[in-house]
Amino acid sequence: MRSMQGEHSVSALARLYPMSFAAVQKHVAVLERAELVTKRRQGREQLVSGNIDAVRYAFGLLEGLEALWRSRIDQFGEILADDPGEGVTT
Repeated sequence: MRSMQGEHSVSALARLYPMSFAAVQKHVAVLERAELVTKRRQGREQLVSGNIDAVRYAFGLLEGLEALWRSRIDQFGEILADDPGEGVTT
């Protein structure tokens, strides 16, 4: 996992990943709309910094959803494990 501390230029980020500069720009734009990063221009460079509080909040939401769905899947597994013919005599 890459560090979210400090500012990073979009071009520096693009060098870290096996994708085009344009693809990294698009990813950064999506993260910016989600308010997970902020972007500012300094001269010709676009500098990006992570919004740690927003990432932690999103992480908490996702953890809650994971727990909910794991519980539901466990319940579904219990239902499937019940033998529908159990206790029935012919």
